[in-house]
Amino acid sequence: MKPHSLSRKLAFASADIFGGGSFNIVNFLYAPFLALIVGIDPFGIAFVTLFARVWDAFTDPLMGYISDRTTSRFGKRRIYLIIASPLVLVSMYLLFFPYAFSTLFLNTVAVLLSYIIFTTVQTSIMIPYYSLSSEVSSDYQQRASYNSFRLGFSIFASIICVAVPGIMVKMFETEAIGYQVMSLTFGALFAISVLVTGLFAREEIITPPLTQKFSLKALAKPLSLRPFRQYLGMFLVLQMSMAIMSGLFFFYVEFYITKNLTASGEKPIVGMIAAALMFGMQIVALPIYIKIINRFGKIFAYQVGAILWIIMALFIFIIPANANPLYVYGLGALMGLGISGPGLVPHTMYGDIVDAGQLKFRERLDGQMSGFTNFINKIAQGIGIGLMMMVLGFAKFISVVPGGDPVLEQPDSAMLAIRIIMALTPLVFMSIGIYISTRYKINKSTQKAIQESIQHDFLGAEELLERL
Repeated sequence: MKPHSLSRKLAFASADIFGGGSFNIVNFLYAPFLALIVGIDPFGIAFVTLFARVWDAFTDPLMGYISDRTTSRFGKRRIYLIIASPLVLVSMYLLFFPYAFSTLFLNTVAVLLSYIIFTTVQTSIMIPYYSLSSEVSSDYQQRASYNSFRLGFSIFASIICVAVPGIMVKMFETEAIGYQVMSLTFGALFAISVLVTGLFAREEIITPPLTQKFSLKALAKPLSLRPFRQYLGMFLVLQMSMAIMSGLFFFYVEFYITKNLTASGEKPIVGMIAAALMFGMQIVALPIYIKIINRFGKIFAYQVGAILWIIMALFIFIIPANANPLYVYGLGALMGLGISGPGLVPHTMYGDIVDAGQLKFRERLDGQMSGFTNFINKIAQGIGIGLMMMVLGFAKFISVVPGGDPVLEQPDSAMLAIRIIMALTPLVFMSIGIYISTRYKINKSTQKAIQESIQHDFLGAEELLERL
């Protein structure tokens, strides 16, 4: 394959079928699966997701540290994608296994162990993959191109993984069996996508493995870089907003928008169509945001999308119960148009951040930086889902009783809480992201100056770092 050819970009992007697809399966379906199939109450779900983040706090930075110090004929990163790809299938199956032990405690323990296995496999893949995104090219625009392909794959997988899994689950006589079939099907798809990247993607930037001895100070070194902290902040609020809204989305549609249909025992697919439209519009909007980035910069693209997302989300509180589904479809599409901007920009910024880190530390800490990035991703997912489920617990949300009848209605207090959270989450979190973005100083000319300094033995590095 030629350097930066279409086939190489497609091979690189393939692994984010797993990254984006599994992220959205977990965000949209995992809380409903635990509450309505396994019978875990909202406080138990909050405990599982938050406890797993303690595990990630250790394993994510450690994985980045290890990959920076790896030597293999498949490079520092791709070797881990190849090794971990078959484990994806196993971990997905365990994640959605309908445990039915005699006590809630045993079910909760089984769910927690399954979730930790899945997050560990995800760590071993996504941290090297994040690092690879900064090594596929040294060029500012080529990185944006690679990562637009990657985000396109991620969003396309999100569309499939929001609509198809839910439909697949409902095709079977019992949803418990449907979840098992779904997890095996998508686990196999994800395993293949990761393997393709591991075998066929290539690095343009190749650096020797680091040799510094392990220490907590060395592990935390990337956090001393101001642009990296700003990047993590923008990424955190984005992912937390997405995790909270997607985690509540099907509850909102099934128990509010299609309230009467759900109460009668029907299984409408309004939520799946609306979610597919939202993710589809994100793909449609990608070329628009690429043009905005090329003309006005990455930060402007982030801010424009965030503002549109905030405005659209506020309409959630206006739409009445049992509303015409067209309202939800239109809202989903317009929200997707907004989400696409802040969704794309952090991916395109990552390589620039690693370059700035090389300027400061005189070595590339791709792995350690990707470790923190993946941890932030999972922190957002865990805290977002955990906190919202705690709020729903206090709002009297009803979970299924193991072996009991399906839940067909939710109290008004729970639905009011869901609507308020969904309407205000982007306003609160993305406003923080917009503020952080105004402090971020790496643009096209700055990144070019950083690369020139690196190429000339760090000439003018201190002056450049002062500007950041």
